[in-house]
Amino acid sequence: MGNKKLSLEGLVFQATKIDISNNILTITLNRPEKKNALNNVMMNEINYALAYAKQERSIRVIVIAAEGDIFCAGADLSREKSESNVPHLEDANDISLSLRHLYKPVICKIQGSVLAGALLMLTNSTHAIAVKEAKFSAPEIKRGLWPFMVMAGLFRVMPKRAGLDFIMRGEAIDSKKAEEWGLINKSVPSEELNGTVKELAMELASLAPGTMQFGLEAYEKQDGMTFDDALPYLQKEIAKCFEGEDAKEGITAFLEKREPNWDKSNKE
Repeated sequence: MGNKKLSLEGLVFQATKIDISNNILTITLNRPEKKNALNNVMMNEINYALAYAKQERSIRVIVIAAEGDIFCAGADLSREKSESNVPHLEDANDISLSLRHLYKPVICKIQGSVLAGALLMLTNSTHAIAVKEAKFSAPEIKRGLWPFMVMAGLFRVMPKRAGLDFIMRGEAIDSKKAEEWGLINKSVPSEELNGTVKELAMELASLAPGTMQFGLEAYEKQDGMTFDDALPYLQKEIAKCFEGEDAKEGITAFLEKREPNWDKSNKE
């Protein structure tokens, strides 16, 4: 992205829909006739929206949703050509890296089944809420393939033996098992999905946004460290956190027995 300021003005998103409301940016996968399979246009639009969300301080939470009966069927193998006027970011990362380096809360709102490469979005988001009817699968082995990229995120949220069985046999699991194994946070009846995700997103958006971003960046960086390296790194980060505007506002508000005003401490 460099130093170039990104804008949504004049852009027509073909494979996704973008909405911004109450400090929440929602990216809706919008190829239901193709089971929301990820083609080049969709991946570029998702990456652009995530980069825009990272740039804008006013955006505090990202929700990834989908139209149709399937959340996402993974990569589009049809090679069907499509276009949009959303610029291609020259230094764009894989979506999983974009999510991990966003350092903002990302909620996957799962209204249908999640297959194959779609697990990249699921395992690298901070939260995932799914309907009880949703199924989750990594069926690559049945096609003579292996979910190599998926493993990086999968084994950071699922127990190793559960994750290995999941990808070795390629069998689908239901929402109850996905919740038990940590693949999702919670499964809910379909009629409760909208309300549950909205409530969670609004709660996360109401919390100290600068500290949230700072803390999530520290979480991602320490995740790859040994304990002996992580502890001194985190000691330095907590000292920086205390010096931040959010901490100053939060502590002052606590002492003055009032609600903190995060907008005041997070001016552009």
